[in-house]
Amino acid sequence: MRVIALLVRAGAVVVVAGFLFSLVVDGGGEPVVTVQSEPVPLETTVPPKPTAAGAEPKTPSGVVTIAATGDIVMGSAPNGGRSLFSDVQADLAGDVVLGNLEGTLSSEGTPPAYAARLLDAGFTVVNLANDHTYDFGTTGLQQTISALDTVGLLHTGRPSEVTIQRVGQIRVALVGFSSDPWAASVTDVARAKRLVRQASRRADVVIVSMHAGAEGADRQHVRPGTERYRGENRGDVVRFAHGAVDAGADLVVGHGPRVLRGMEWYRGRLIAYSLGSLAAYEAGSLEGPLSTSAILRVILRGDGTFETGRLVPTRLVGAGVPALDRTEAAHGVVRELSHDDFGARGVNVTPDGVITR
Repeated sequence: MRVIALLVRAGAVVVVAGFLFSLVVDGGGEPVVTVQSEPVPLETTVPPKPTAAGAEPKTPSGVVTIAATGDIVMGSAPNGGRSLFSDVQADLAGDVVLGNLEGTLSSEGTPPAYAARLLDAGFTVVNLANDHTYDFGTTGLQQTISALDTVGLLHTGRPSEVTIQRVGQIRVALVGFSSDPWAASVTDVARAKRLVRQASRRADVVIVSMHAGAEGADRQHVRPGTERYRGENRGDVVRFAHGAVDAGADLVVGHGPRVLRGMEWYRGRLIAYSLGSLAAYEAGSLEGPLSTSAILRVILRGDGTFETGRLVPTRLVGAGVPALDRTEAAHGVVRELSHDDFGARGVNVTPDGVITR
């Protein structure tokens, strides 16, 4: 099903093409959007998460299928961006399809009409916590949010913002972080953990999107400690990701370094430290590791536990257009980096892309 267009107002509840949308305001005064989509049949029963008081609530029936990508720079791609995602669109499918939107959808940036291209490609939510959301100040950010709201595309990443998407009986919380002052902070780990705990109390599954880590072709390895880029503190990605899981995150999706990084199992949850750039239209050098990326496809159960996962290898071609990578380079890159950087905690990626422990 596809939502054609939706303008959400505070307190409204609207049914469009089988989806139930509502908008409320959280305790911090920030908007919280919820989306009710069609239920998914339950095939596996697992023990539920215990609550803080020790009680064991019923696990919501169903599973959540997730597709997540790294950075998305749409620029002013030809044909109004209509063909930008055509080669990878089949893999941008799921209950929750998450990407990191670099730049603005504004009169001075990427045209606001390109919001519809993201929706057409399959995205259900985009992260706005990154270093380019404020390229044109408050006006550019407001125009971006308006463009996304107009087509019914969810977004997250502002301070205190928790976005809720409903998948059948399952409430999925999405929270975005970066090192930028207009976003939820990736450098203030204690504050980030409080926000993730808030999301965990209100949802069954929590997905954290982190725009963090130094950029460049030589920045594929994850190292302990604070990473800096051009003098800026880009966060301690390991400390942040582990803190997010400790606070209740079930999946952490990283982006920002513009290259693939390894993946780690931590307390049974999957952390993907960087998925590279899905799209980078006319956004600079695309040589070597900068051209290799991936789409992460994951199925989580109703209590957030990992069911299955697969890595879909992609590559930037031409002026920065995403394409499926027939050489499947991402599989070997992530496998090697995961083992080198995390040892026994690193994921294994089979030759056909299946993620295993």
